[in-house]
Amino acid sequence: QVQLVESGGGLVQTGGSLRISCAASGRTFSSAAIAWFRQAPGKEREFVALISRSGLTIDYKDSVKGRFTIARDNAKNTVYLQMNSLKPEDTAVYYCAAQESGSKKYDYWGQGTQVTVSS
Repeated sequence: QVQLVESGGGLVQTGGSLRISCAASGRTFSSAAIAWFRQAPGKEREFVALISRSGLTIDYKDSVKGRFTIARDNAKNTVYLQMNSLKPEDTAVYYCAAQESGSKKYDYWGQGTQVTVSS
């Protein structure tokens, strides 16, 4: 069992930065791939970034490449998403999700943290 809690969201101006965190409890965190998703009002949830269990495999949504950086600290059971050069279209609720080893789906989800980018 893994419980995920996001934090660090807030209001920022266009071009600003935020770092959001996903803190996990549970002994399987270090063996889980972690992803960030986001959902804007009236839109479907979309993938943003992924980091593998080892941290060696990372992937990003095309529109955030070069602006967002995902990282994990297994000693702290935490995954971070550093977001730079933020745009109004980045406004959304950001969720982290964990995929356990061998699973083909995201098994656990956090409650989300709101990120609002003002123009």
